[in-house]
Amino acid sequence: MNHSKKPIVGFALGGGSSRGWAHIGIIHALSEIGIKPDIVCGCSIGSIVGASYLSGNLDSLEQWVCSLTQIEVAKFFELNFSLQGFVDIERLQTFFTKYICREKTQFKDLSKIFATVSTDLETGREIWFTEGPVLNSVWASISLPGLFPPIQNQGRWLVDGGLVNPVPVSVCRALGADIVIAVNLNGDIVGKHFKTKNQTKDDNDDNVFSTLKKSVRSYSDSFFNKTEEKDSPPNLLDAISSSINITQDRITRSRMAGDPPDILLSPKLAHIGLLEFYRAQEAIQEGKNCVKRMLPEIKYIMHLT
Repeated sequence: MNHSKKPIVGFALGGGSSRGWAHIGIIHALSEIGIKPDIVCGCSIGSIVGASYLSGNLDSLEQWVCSLTQIEVAKFFELNFSLQGFVDIERLQTFFTKYICREKTQFKDLSKIFATVSTDLETGREIWFTEGPVLNSVWASISLPGLFPPIQNQGRWLVDGGLVNPVPVSVCRALGADIVIAVNLNGDIVGKHFKTKNQTKDDNDDNVFSTLKKSVRSYSDSFFNKTEEKDSPPNLLDAISSSINITQDRITRSRMAGDPPDILLSPKLAHIGLLEFYRAQEAIQEGKNCVKRMLPEIKYIMHLT
């Protein structure tokens, strides 16, 4: 790195579903100590927060996600369980255009260099988006199998970028970053959400979100010959969640071993489940706390006084 000029700083915002609201707290905390990125690369939920940030909508996004309740989150899911996914695409599209960016916003319109990561479903190749409509790239980056249908782009079917590059350090480097600050949302979560029925805390809660989870559990049970409750399989959401946790944790470790960031931020988010988007305040605060814990190292590497 050339110390004679100001280093180019890249933020690699990793995937992690509802834990991704921690990115908001991290961006705010870094900004407060004078660190703002020249490059932002996002995977999955990281692409949502990154696009919102560079479009000037982060404060509006934060205000909205902090107002979410379990019932509001449940409204984003359809209980018909199509074979492609059960996210209410129209409602999510409305959310995107209001709190992320306008539908016609292009990468060139953003305040800084931006990139998102997706996965080619047929070849398994990593796909980077650095131009064209921003929302198209976000859709492709967040299309988690089981929740979203794959997104078609230039003849390819694309799914969540977390399958190949959960924390896109390599993308930041390729785009010219001298210093990469990476956020890994999945560092402490393997096995933390693999629950049996008796362990699920809010099964008896009288709300729409619990209805969703019970319906998913029933949907999952229908694929098996149900025996005694203690031998029943984990419900669909728990199985998806744990599988994603394992996959992203292993891939992240492997990718970072070959291309480590200069600063790694790993907020402690194991207590927040896959779809618990209504816990934004907790996630955002932990993002801020994580930066605070890492402050000595951040100041040393960034040459801050």
